[in-house]
Order: sequence, then structure tokens, then C-alpha cells
Amino acid sequence: MKLSGEARVPGDKSVSHRALILGALADGETAVEGLSSGADVHSTRTCLEALGVEISGSAPNVRVRGRGLGGLKEPAGDLDAGNSGTTMRLLAGVVAGHGFSARFTGDESLVRRPMKRVAEPLRAMGAKVDLTPADTAPLAVSGGGLKGIEYASPTASAQVKSAILLAGLHASGSTAVIEPVATRDHTERMLSAFGAPVGLSGRKVTVTGGSRLKATKVLIPGDPSSAAFWVVAATLAEGSELAVRGIGSNPTRTGYLSVLARMGADIHREPARGEGGEAVEDLIVSSSELRGVEVGAAEIPGLIDEIPILALAAARAEGTSRFRGLDELRHKESDRLAGVAALLRALGAQSRIEGDDLIVTGTEKFAAARIDSLADHRLAMTGFIGAWLAGGGTVLGADCAKISYPSFYGDFMARAS
Repeated sequence: MKLSGEARVPGDKSVSHRALILGALADGETAVEGLSSGADVHSTRTCLEALGVEISGSAPNVRVRGRGLGGLKEPAGDLDAGNSGTTMRLLAGVVAGHGFSARFTGDESLVRRPMKRVAEPLRAMGAKVDLTPADTAPLAVSGGGLKGIEYASPTASAQVKSAILLAGLHASGSTAVIEPVATRDHTERMLSAFGAPVGLSGRKVTVTGGSRLKATKVLIPGDPSSAAFWVVAATLAEGSELAVRGIGSNPTRTGYLSVLARMGADIHREPARGEGGEAVEDLIVSSSELRGVEVGAAEIPGLIDEIPILALAAARAEGTSRFRGLDELRHKESDRLAGVAALLRALGAQSRIEGDDLIVTGTEKFAAARIDSLADHRLAMTGFIGAWLAGGGTVLGADCAKISYPSFYGDFMARAS
């Protein structure tokens, strides 16, 4: 079995969220092309519509009629973020800048995830934020009258950084976030594209309150995290030759390619080109033999969403791989760290967890297995590829892939032989 031909993936999920949110806060109408069709981005859309934003069209092409800075309306009921932590955390920052109250809720997975990390800085800026005794959602925000702060974030989280910056647009004075490790910078890039002055100094990002946003056209590149599934599958399936087109090549999102290169993967990266403030590239992938790799904790924030599929690659590599510092995986759509280890063992590979590290020893062949996705879209797609490579198997809860990549299974099988 092999993969051949060309693949295109949905628009970048991270960029899609931010395009809708900044379009909603801008003056004028923003045209968005390439919007992700995943359920997470749809959750952001429905929450913004409940806040009074008019959004016309459907993915991949929509238009957002901005209400200007501070112009959102109090919602009539709870804001349902579905499975999307990005929706809840970023919009909490937006609502904090408005003089009304809103309550965010979500599905069974989302209401278990940690929200104190975003509540604390918003409280420091002057917002009232209420959580459950376990510091989880439902998350209630009463905003308005914010003051700028300088916040040294203890967590390397682009969502936390973005929430603070979005609140900072509505605050008096300047607001700065200092990260312990650099994370994806889509919010900073898009703020600049919408005309807001953004200060960058090392790992410190600064915005000035009251900076008006001007509507613009946003072209969203293909999602690198979605592309990683194709890249690893083509690498592992003997005889594959696959082109993955139009993938975002933002350097904060290409860590998975660096790890695969160290493992010996045959991936040709064609020269990047600019589209809508983000660089994109084509990837030409040929099947290859892999070797084990050590992935340091400092690398993890730049490839956190790709760990499941990279672990699958490690399970077919020669030797042992170690992924260090994966505590953040415990707080995703599932306990993704435990889920990945269990998934690999089900396929017949050796995997174990030591503290916050994942250790994987490669095997020559996967076994057909019954794999539990834990309702986690990245585990579901990783398990599907593992079962395909094994020649059979079952993925429980496979339909949760719709969260980020609704057409994945059909697209994949159309290029498989």
C-alpha cells in the first residue's frame, strides 16, 4: 500500500480562529479565503454571531462585518465553544474588554481543561472571571475598564498569550506578554496585518490599548498540523510519492518537519511564497527508512499538536525515540499523553511514559488493533493511519476528526492504493 498524487488540507485552524475574531473587532468588512471547515472554527463563528457579529458565506470563503473595537453585544445566553479551547480562551480575552458579562461552556472534554491559566492574567487586568472550584469551565467573564499589564506567562501557550493581547487592545496603556518559550505567533502577525502596532523584543510581545483594526483580506494557508498526517503516512508507506500543496510554513509551526528530517525522512520543501501575511510551501514526500530521535522539551511548544503522529513515526523507526516534557499533552482534548502511549501499544509497538516523557521503541510492522480515540481528533487520525499501515483495525470514535479535518478519511483513501 502507498500514497500518491497530490493532497491539500483544510485551512490552518489557528489562523482561521484569529481571522474571524480580528475581523469581528475591525472597522469594515473582512474577506477570509481558505477558512477551516472544522467544527472548532465553526464554534468560534457561532460564538461571534451570538456576540452580534454578522458573518456571511461558508467555509472556505466568508465575509465578516466588523463591529469595531469594543463593539460586540452582550449575548442572550451561554456561548458554546464546543470542543475548542482556542474559542473559549481567546474570546474570554475579547469579552474581558467589553462592559458586559458572558458565560462560556463547552462539551464534556472542554469543561475538563484548565482555564486558570487564562483567568489569572485577565483578573490582573481588571476583569472578573469565575470558574468552577476545579478551575475549569463554565467560564464567566464580566469585562470593561481594563488596564494594561506586563505578564510573564508561566505557561508556553499561544492561547494564553493571544487572550491577553486581545484583552490588551481594549485596555488602557500598553500590555505585554513575556513567554518562557516562543510559541506560534499567528496573533501577532495578524494584528499587524489588521494595522495594529505590535512590539516584538525577544520573547516579549506588546500591544497598545485603543489601537483600531482595519478590515483586510485574509488568505489562510493549509494547516501544518493536518499536513503532518499525510507527511508521516507517506514516509512510512513503502513506495509512496506524495505532494502536499499550499502548507503554512510559519517557522513556529514547522518543528515537526525538523524532527522528521533528523529521523531521516525524505521531504523536499519547495521554496516558500507569501500569501496573506503567512508563508506557504509545497512538500514532496517519498517513503523512507527512519531512525529513532530525541526531542527536547524546548521543542515541544512548536510541535505540540503533531506529537501523536510523530510518535507513530517513531514506532516504525529503528531504535528508540524519546519525547521530553509532554505535560501539556495531559490537558488537551483527552489525556493525549496516555492516549498516544496506549495507541502505540495497541499497534504492537513498545511505548511507556516516564514522568512527562514518552519513550517509543520502533517495530517493523504494526498489528491490526482496536484503537480508542478518546474522542480526540488527533488520536483518531493517528490511529486510522496506524490501522491502514497494519492492513486493518478499528478506530473507536473516529468521527471526531470533524473537529479539525472533516474530509480526512475520504481524502486519504482517494490517494491510497
